[in-house]
Amino acid sequence: MWYECKIKYSRIDEDDRVKTFNQPYLFDAMTFTEAEARVNEEMSQYISTEFKITNIKVANFAEICPNEAGDRWFKCKLSHITIDEEKGTEKKANSYILVQANDVKDAYDVLAASLTDTVSTYEIPSVVESPILDVFPYYDGEEEAPLNEEIPENYRPLEATESFDDNISEDEVNEALEEELEN
Repeated sequence: MWYECKIKYSRIDEDDRVKTFNQPYLFDAMTFTEAEARVNEEMSQYISTEFKITNIKVANFAEICPNEAGDRWFKCKLSHITIDEEKGTEKKANSYILVQANDVKDAYDVLAASLTDTVSTYEIPSVVESPILDVFPYYDGEEEAPLNEEIPENYRPLEATESFDDNISEDEVNEALEEELEN
């Protein structure tokens, strides 16, 4: 679930004046408590002064569409038609998608490209720039290791095993693993 979290902090601007900011960020978390903990953890890396969480609310984004070429976030309204099979009627349903892009046209294009495999009929009735400055997806540490991370010595490619066979069954794999563990 996505939580929009507002953080208030002060910093000195280029004219040597203290300026206060109250800016929204988006965090992926399971609960409000976890969102608060993630804000404290993540923002302490970016803000060297004291900061305060002024608001946490559930964000109504159905999906986040990151785009490394983009520098801002845009809230896109996506309308799609659903059919109530019992009543035989069509109903328009709206959802919101946060898209990272450089401008409104780019956001529309990025969203349309991400929807190319969509089977249902949809419209994009609005694209507006969002005040959200950054998005922090959930990371549990179990994602693939970065390419520059060293591979442990006891790991070896599957193809390097003596009895590699594409047609081996799951039971045979489990038996082989049990035998290897016994040795």
